[in-house]
Amino acid sequence: MANKKQTPPKKNNSKNNLPKFNFYWIYGIAIAAIIGFSLFGNAPQGKGVVDNTKFQEMAQNGDIEKITYIKNTGKAEVRLKADAIKENDDYKAFRKPSMFNRSSPHYVFDAPPSEDFYKELKDLNDKLPADKQFAIKFGVQEDYSWLTSLLFFAAIILVWFLIMRRMAGGAGGGGGGGQIFNIGKSKAKLFEKGKNVNVSFKDVAGLEGAKEEVQEIVDFLKNPKKYTNLGAKIPKGALLVGLPGTGKTLLAKAVAGEAKVPFFSMSGSDFVEMFVGVGASRVRDLFKQAKEKAPCIIFIDEIDAIGKARGNNPNMGSNDERENTLNQLLTEMDGFGTNSGVIILAATNRADILDKALMRAGRFDRQIHVDMPDLNERREIFEVHLKPLKLEKEFDVEFIAKQTPGFSGADIANLCNEAALIAARKKKDFIEKQDFLDAVDRLIGGLEKKNKLITLSERKKIAFHEAGHATVSWLTEHASPLIKVTIVPRGKSLGAAWYLPEERQLTTTDHLLDEMCATMGGRAAEKIIFDEISTGALSDLEKVTKQAYAMVTMYGLNDKVGNLSYYNYQQNGFTKPYSETTAKVIDEEVSKMIEEQYVRAQKLLSDNKEKLTQIAELLLEKEVIFKDDLVKVFGERAFKKEEPMARLKNKAEENSIKEETKEEEE
Repeated sequence: MANKKQTPPKKNNSKNNLPKFNFYWIYGIAIAAIIGFSLFGNAPQGKGVVDNTKFQEMAQNGDIEKITYIKNTGKAEVRLKADAIKENDDYKAFRKPSMFNRSSPHYVFDAPPSEDFYKELKDLNDKLPADKQFAIKFGVQEDYSWLTSLLFFAAIILVWFLIMRRMAGGAGGGGGGGQIFNIGKSKAKLFEKGKNVNVSFKDVAGLEGAKEEVQEIVDFLKNPKKYTNLGAKIPKGALLVGLPGTGKTLLAKAVAGEAKVPFFSMSGSDFVEMFVGVGASRVRDLFKQAKEKAPCIIFIDEIDAIGKARGNNPNMGSNDERENTLNQLLTEMDGFGTNSGVIILAATNRADILDKALMRAGRFDRQIHVDMPDLNERREIFEVHLKPLKLEKEFDVEFIAKQTPGFSGADIANLCNEAALIAARKKKDFIEKQDFLDAVDRLIGGLEKKNKLITLSERKKIAFHEAGHATVSWLTEHASPLIKVTIVPRGKSLGAAWYLPEERQLTTTDHLLDEMCATMGGRAAEKIIFDEISTGALSDLEKVTKQAYAMVTMYGLNDKVGNLSYYNYQQNGFTKPYSETTAKVIDEEVSKMIEEQYVRAQKLLSDNKEKLTQIAELLLEKEVIFKDDLVKVFGERAFKKEEPMARLKNKAEENSIKEETKEEEE
């Protein structure tokens, strides 16, 4: 039998077994030291104070073991016998001594001058029987109060020093205790000429317009003579504005990877600190470093943290730290000093609250709007995020892109990951189209609740409610096309009808009214079938109410109120510059508009009651029905949708299309 090769035993490294050092241990030790010296720094004191009469009584009873006279304080400390403590209930407080007072005296009292007191004690002791006599000692108590105070203040200074060091940990390069002086240093991360950044413009799908804008800035940094020969000046700043998840930060990373110049990156909140003047100091230090490495780019993410409009908060006054930081930033961006070769790139999703001085030309010369991706851009984004996934053969990217209107780039990335998780949960070898559809349901509607308790009558009402939505949307021209209807509870909803909204740039009154009618179809179906309505239409009512008020007060789509808008885009809110009479008219018109669409939905459902019932019965049977099921019941939809077209590149192409259209008509 062959001998097995034995692996040598691993050495027991005692260093690896030791607990790792935690910085907060130092805080704990310092706090314990402060408490310890404040409580136990002086010599131990007696537990109680007795007078001469009580002392005489204790001595007569033989309870005293030892008396110590402290010369420099004039105090006498009494130590009791252990037997007396056990037997006498007057001393029961001393029966369970703590670790700090085992040897401490039990009582203390004021004594007369030492010679007289010693004589009194000796006479008293001689009169007592031998078993009741006590020991007499003299001593001196040292005063350690100065040492306690010194250690106490030393501990406070140590804790303060450590806190300051932690706060300044990421600022500047000074090590050790010098970091306390670096709290005003910039916290920006420096990427030298694209190092440690692997993102390029090729990795940014969609965003063609935004990429063109920032690519010009990158090209200016790479080839400045191309522009300066014509007298052009380098732009001082560009502000990326867009909804969350649209790719603003990703675009900035691509700039860092492409520009091949020093790139400073930080968040707007990195300027904010609890100490006055720190934010302004960090701004100065950031621009000082940038000037030394010019040409370079400074990227400030979420600039609204320091760039909010000044004077909006009257309670803060002129010494508001955030305003001081903003003032310093404004000065550095376009003051008397020169920032030759330093470009500011910033991102925010709240451009409406930024200070006007920050937004003017000469500071942020360009505002680059990063919009939600359209169909073509979503397809490009999907192709990027689908590369690492194991998909089924002939996977239809175009179909998935059409199913996700309104999704941002971050939403699409999350959707791809969720589809992969769903496929893995089902133990599949690859990801299928249905997994993506399930992921869309999961992200929009919430987690499916299969075990939710619903009675048979409630389930029937839910089915007719959703069938009402499906029927009215199918029969109205401008309502969004239906994808599927379900009565499976998800999130807070008991059922849902999924639509595929048109990607249109303009919305007319007919579009809004048809959508409102389809939304009221659920409640109208309940009224027609059961002759009663339930609370299940809460979200529907909320939606149509907001939509109706927007039509009347924002978009000027009501004949009686007229071509007026009461929406204030500067304050991002609703103002009320009208009288109570106008307010009454607005309320009446909104109520009238909603009720008209509710009556219209009831008429459509009454005229198609049999088909409504067929759809509801299908839902009760299958729980989920799709567009094909509605086609079987209603036939093909009578309304044809106009296909969106891409923006024409030039006039010649436009004329060519006109000629082709004319030939087809002839």
